[in-house]
Amino acid sequence: MFQGRPVEDVLKEMIVERLFLKVEPAAIGNEDKLMETYEVDSVRLLEIVVGLEEVFGVSLEDDEFSIERFETVKAIAGLVREKLGQKA
Repeated sequence: MFQGRPVEDVLKEMIVERLFLKVEPAAIGNEDKLMETYEVDSVRLLEIVVGLEEVFGVSLEDDEFSIERFETVKAIAGLVREKLGQKA
């Protein structure tokens, strides 16, 4: 899966790859507002959700989905850790 690498680093790579961003993954700050900074809209958000399923093997129920949970890399990482039963 992500071989002991920080969830945040794996997320940044996945986001850059799936959204075809012209930025280095390391340039994305953990607290950057993705929707504002990288123009993540609902379609792009769906790409991130699909990526979470493929990369981390986690899936979201409809009632678990909220914009706040996808606002920043830090927020998404917290969601992934929660789904994987890991400590933050």
